[in-house]
Amino acid sequence: MKNTTVFKTAPMFILTLFALFGFGNKLVNTTAYKCMIQMTNYEGEGAYIAISLLNPKGKYEKTLYVQGDDDEWYFDITEWWKFQGKVRTDIDAITGATISGGGRTISVIQIDDDKIDAGYKIRFESAVEDQEYYKDDVEFELTTASVKSKVDGNGFIRYVRMMPQ
Repeated sequence: MKNTTVFKTAPMFILTLFALFGFGNKLVNTTAYKCMIQMTNYEGEGAYIAISLLNPKGKYEKTLYVQGDDDEWYFDITEWWKFQGKVRTDIDAITGATISGGGRTISVIQIDDDKIDAGYKIRFESAVEDQEYYKDDVEFELTTASVKSKVDGNGFIRYVRMMPQ
């Protein structure tokens, strides 16, 4: 009789522990954001742009998107390449074509909800062949307000507009 009770309750006890500690703290919600990049009217080749997530200490944490699908030129995005070159994240699924002067593009980026209002930043670096490189063409803190706003650029990017999907 005593063994029967143990066999009946043990699986329920283990399942409850697994539910509480196995999944409880690991689920992170992610939100997709439309990200429109409007370029200035510069002349020359299309721009390479890396969109990165920076942690509260200002260090690269993740590559969110890359405009420019020819990896031969990624080293021109100097600071991002120092990070990407070390971690070698597979970015094939998050790349698009370069953006020409005066052009615009819309891409969709995924940001974990726990990074909003937590001191994280998003950085847009830009580089154009035989021209300049802008480490922080656009950079801003990820807040509830900033992910629904427009931010002006300092280099090849005129502005970036974000909008939750």
